[in-house]
Amino acid sequence: MKKLIIEKAAVKHNAAVLKERAGKSAIYAVLSGDGGGAGLVELARLLRGEGIGRFAVSEPAEAAALRKAGFVDEEILMLRATTDPEELEQLVDLNVVCTVSSIETGAALNGVAEARSTVVEAHLQVDTGLGFGGFLVDEPDKILLAYRSLSNVAISGIYTQIQGTTKQERAQAQLALFDEMLSLIHKEGFETGTVHVAGSYALLHFPGVGRDAVRAGSAILGRCRRARGDGLQTVGTGETAISETHWLPKGHTVGTQKLVHLRRPTRVAVLPVGYQNGLGVERHRAEGLWQRLRAALGRRRFAVRIEGQRAPVIGDIGAMQTLVDVTDLKCSAGDVAQFDIDPAFAKGLTREYR
Repeated sequence: MKKLIIEKAAVKHNAAVLKERAGKSAIYAVLSGDGGGAGLVELARLLRGEGIGRFAVSEPAEAAALRKAGFVDEEILMLRATTDPEELEQLVDLNVVCTVSSIETGAALNGVAEARSTVVEAHLQVDTGLGFGGFLVDEPDKILLAYRSLSNVAISGIYTQIQGTTKQERAQAQLALFDEMLSLIHKEGFETGTVHVAGSYALLHFPGVGRDAVRAGSAILGRCRRARGDGLQTVGTGETAISETHWLPKGHTVGTQKLVHLRRPTRVAVLPVGYQNGLGVERHRAEGLWQRLRAALGRRRFAVRIEGQRAPVIGDIGAMQTLVDVTDLKCSAGDVAQFDIDPAFAKGLTREYR
């Protein structure tokens, strides 16, 4: 028995926190990567019940899964631009809001729509310094050309991505460039539609960056780089049954790469999970070298909980098995061990919503 538990109450709590932070801005729930490992459709249904009805994805298959699951009228935004004809055909069939990040991607989308005698909705992506794609903010002529030339593309929104930096002045500089570009578009007589600039990081760290909408992904599960007092709850608990318990004598070694010499006779429990299942794997959350160093020095040994009691891992987490110290605990084979796990890295675990 190996399970990934998604705590529904925690997801609902986080949704409420994000809605409060977003204020009047709409929320696009970013469900890329199978909903951050929490399950694309299951997470979307839970969020829809909490009043979040706009979704963003990165693959046509993700949009198809939502439509098939009954998300017929909800807006789905494709965050990745593409020139692949097969992908574009699928996105048009699914009535997805596409992303146009360049003249080339715009022309490809426009060509598919024109061939089908239809009009496709899209948002423009603008690069204000992230570098992963989008019209460069200092090339307004190309952005204006998209408004003027894409006759079969209805541009209903425009967005950028604020960098994940703690320096607020950098974020403000990006916003200033973006706002200047928006003013130019308006001056030329075009409507920008839905404007959105903030992802999870900016939403938590830079108050007031919300425009018409914000995009929240990792924050939904509380697995983003956190801000002090952000109010989010961490989502994702692993469960597995103890394979066996046995005693090891004082001086016995444990581990493969980094040997641990036991200082006393130790009763160990064998857990049939390891880093290949995502145990102990987490995203970098600390900011800067000094903060990361402090976090590493101050981090407690990774531990699991058995019947509510803390059981520290002995040595390194293994690939498929992990040992924990249960010398002072009452437990036996078959008892359930619980541990924190990031759903994005969980593998080989049956997902369950509770």
